[in-house]
Amino acid sequence: MNPILKWLRLPYEYFVLYGGLLFFGVMCLSWSLPASLLYPLLPRKIGAPLGQFVIMAGFRSYIFLLNASGIVKCDLSALDALRKEGSLIIAPNHPALIDVVLVASRLPHIVCVMKAWIWDSLMLGGGARLAGYIRNDSPGNMIRLASAATQNGNQLLIFPEGTRTQAHPINDFKAGFALIAKKAGVPVQTVFIETNSPFLCKDWPLLKKPEFPIYYRVCLGQRFEVSGDVKTFVSELKRYFIQHLESPNHCPGESSPLNITLNA
Repeated sequence: MNPILKWLRLPYEYFVLYGGLLFFGVMCLSWSLPASLLYPLLPRKIGAPLGQFVIMAGFRSYIFLLNASGIVKCDLSALDALRKEGSLIIAPNHPALIDVVLVASRLPHIVCVMKAWIWDSLMLGGGARLAGYIRNDSPGNMIRLASAATQNGNQLLIFPEGTRTQAHPINDFKAGFALIAKKAGVPVQTVFIETNSPFLCKDWPLLKKPEFPIYYRVCLGQRFEVSGDVKTFVSELKRYFIQHLESPNHCPGESSPLNITLNA
């Protein structure tokens, strides 16, 4: 790239990074406050679908702005095949903090399992509670509520790793997602999230500028029924993820891998 163009591009990249984070924060806060008021007033059969739809619409607007910037590209179209599906456990790998936003931006009936401090936070808590999102601080209660959510027709987003990936190519899996799938009698839909950047990965400072362009791609893996021993299923599913994450083509059925050296 021409040195002058590169110098001019730098302030634009900072604008996209910090302006995008500011937009996201204001958007979440502006919905969290009214959602907190609606939560005790609306019956669950009305409040939860409303909350889920508003979160999807808000996240989708954020992804739209990222794509429009020209330095972030999100290919999430594979998730559209799940929009009209019934109850599922959606189980992706978890490379970055943005993963929830990527998945929830395409699916209108998502319930997430989330950390208790996020569920209680001022910025995100109101919207999460209205949408029926589930705290993960009590395993027994989490499994009960998550099973009920899927039996009510929702799709449950839960990361088998439990946190963002640190070990290559994937962390050890927790058993909670499989217990929920077995208890509720719903299948596990595997999802692969690819990125060419460490931005918002584990231990990445939120305000640290990454190298642009950044690319995110989501694709669907196989769907599994949980039967028999849960520990065995979890172990076998982790091997399935490793097989694909270590292969040149991460996404099953894709003819070419993610282009790590994207053109600016």
